[in-house]
This record gives sequence, C-alpha cells and structure tokens, in this order.
Amino acid sequence: MTEYEKMLKGMIYDPNDEEIMKLQTPFISRLSEYNSAPRSDGEAHQRYLREVFCECGSNCWIEPPFYANWGGAHVHVGDNFYANFNLTLVDDGHIYIGDNVLIGPNVTIATANHPIDPSLRRRALQYNRDVRIGNNVWIGAGTVIVPGVTIGDDAVIGALSVVTRDIPPKTVAVGNPCRVLREIGEHDRKYYYKDDETDWGEI
Repeated sequence: MTEYEKMLKGMIYDPNDEEIMKLQTPFISRLSEYNSAPRSDGEAHQRYLREVFCECGSNCWIEPPFYANWGGAHVHVGDNFYANFNLTLVDDGHIYIGDNVLIGPNVTIATANHPIDPSLRRRALQYNRDVRIGNNVWIGAGTVIVPGVTIGDDAVIGALSVVTRDIPPKTVAVGNPCRVLREIGEHDRKYYYKDDETDWGEI
C-alpha cells in the first residue's frame, strides 16, 4: 500500500512521501493566486474556489489571506458561506461545511494529527480525521477545531474556543476545551444581544 493510499484511508502515513508531495505542491503554489488577487477581482476568487475545492456552493467568500495545506482541495462547502481573514484549513483530510456557515477571523480547522508516541513523531508521521460542520453554524474569532470533530446544525461556537469534541445541534458552546453552555431557544429569538430586543417587523 502506498503512503498516499494510507493517507486516504486515515492510516498513519508519511506526509513527506514523494508521491504525496508531487500531488500537494501544485495546490499550495496555486493558493498564492487567491491571496494575491485584488479584493475587487471577485471572479478570480470565485474561479479558484470552483476549480480547487472538492465542492463549493453558491455565494461563497473567504477573505484573503487564506491558508490551506492542500489549497482547499479536500474541502466541501455549501451555499452562503463566509469566512473572515486568516482562515487556516489543515485539509490533509476532508473538511465538510454546510450551508449558511459564518466563520470569524483567525480560525483554524485541522484534520491532520500526529501520534503521541515519540518514536513515530520523530519520523514526522501523521494521520487524518475528517471534520464536519453542519448548516447555519457560526464559529467565533480565534477558534481552533481539532481533527475528527463534528459540529451540529445551528450551533454557535464562542470566540477563542478550542473544539476537541462533538458539539450538538442548536447549542452555544464556548471555552478551552469547548463545552456546551446552553441550548438555543426562544430567548435568542427575542433578544439578539443581551437585553436588546429583536424588532422582527423591521428586519
């Protein structure tokens, strides 16, 4: 079995394998296209997302600079996706992002992991676990999402959280490690911020 085949199966593999590097390097090189294109050249950015990402829905935007181990080649994004500056996707494994997802600045989503055993780490070996983010999720600024995590639909992840375990749907979760603070309910429909009421007639 080749190292690339091991990579695809989620097994321990050598990420510096010649075949893997040959496949990965063009994606990393092409990422400069996205980051160097003027903010006003939306077509250049959209073309990159359509051509490089595994899947990219309509109305998607990532503020440059944007970083990804495979340039986004293992990323699946739904409709109405927005990510603010300095999004980092460690996309050696696959990252699945649903519809209507908002990501704050300086967020990292990682699929690559390294064995705890030092003899394996000395050989720079790794393995990957996919990350899944549901629909209508908001991920606050500075959040880190580690390999293998699933975040359920409608969840909110507070700023500077480190998400090390699955987060249920329709919950607010915060902290390091990230834990569920509460469920999302009628209070959130009535108040959009603290005691500030939502005027549904004006929206």
